Amino acid sequence: MADGTLRSLDTLETPALLVERARLERNLARMQARAEALGVRLRPHVKTHKSVALGQRQAELGARGITVSTLAEADHFSAGGAHDVLYAACIAPNKLPHALRLRRAGCALVVVVDSVAAAHHVAEFGRSQDERFAVAIEIDTDDHRAGLAPDACELTEVAAALAGGGAELWGVMTHAGGSYALSDPAALRAFAERERAGCVHAAERLRAAGHACREVSVGSTPTALSAATLAGVTELRAGVYVFQDLVMLGIGVCTREELALSVLTSVTGHQRAKGWVLVDAGWLAMSRDRGTAGQTHDHGYGAVATLDGRFLAELAFRDANQEHGILLAEPSLDVAARFPVGTQLRIFPNHACATAAAFPRYHVLDEHGELLPETWDRLHGW
Repeated sequence: MADGTLRSLDTLETPALLVERARLERNLARMQARAEALGVRLRPHVKTHKSVALGQRQAELGARGITVSTLAEADHFSAGGAHDVLYAACIAPNKLPHALRLRRAGCALVVVVDSVAAAHHVAEFGRSQDERFAVAIEIDTDDHRAGLAPDACELTEVAAALAGGGAELWGVMTHAGGSYALSDPAALRAFAERERAGCVHAAERLRAAGHACREVSVGSTPTALSAATLAGVTELRAGVYVFQDLVMLGIGVCTREELALSVLTSVTGHQRAKGWVLVDAGWLAMSRDRGTAGQTHDHGYGAVATLDGRFLAELAFRDANQEHGILLAEPSLDVAARFPVGTQLRIFPNHACATAAAFPRYHVLDEHGELLPETWDRLHGW
């Protein structure tokens, strides 16, 4: 929301979450164009930004529906007008009353299961409440996390468990999170094809067994930006693309000029003998995610930059406490002279979703790095 007052960055109390609007807009347009070129709907994963304002902007550009990771997100975005919602985590039985409230309030919520037991829980609760839950079956296409293998015998058993009333099969969905471990373009294309082919195969098996399977939903930011084809797929899901981050940079699916999210921090002190610059953005502000540790370049807790976004090679964010960031300088650098107390810096995060989660709002920069007279609120918690 706008507060009507022009401000400079030094008026912000740090740490503060910054988003560069021009970069954000280019990232949004890039993914929307990608989905359209591949002939599928884009269902963004809003767990990254958790902002109704940004969700509305995605819809304006052509996105259809949203993906959430919590029912609190479903509440928040549905209240903001987004009613086509896929809750893309296998639902625990104790959350079914909450899911029921959402559906009866007008939210077309789709829940996810990956076992016969979970399918029975949903169907039995639906029957007891005279409700018919829309249910997606999660498919494991990369041995990464949850889901059933495309060839699993339980796949048709899960669909059968949903067929007795109280639930109906919406389709299949998968998330190739294993793509985060890659960086070679050819390997990423192959991984995207593995994701597509596995989920389509599962849908074909269900249809052959007599089950309607309308939707085939796939996606992660690396595979979405690498897929050669999405034949047989109906929708594409991705989240972190809105901001991009250092992990995506290391994977090779974005450039530095596409990094739209950073944390504004202030120098609070020094340990000159150790070459340390202390700042007020610790692991609570940046998160403990060390996703670049296994990549070619380990950025520690984030990449340190000037206010205009230029990466500082002479400082490495090597350690952190809850509210203290410890930036290690090159041995020859006089840290107190080069970075006096009060100096403002920007830290680009390893994982945009995790870093943004610590903050209640975004402060928005224009294309010149000037602070705009508006903030965008975001959801906190579960």
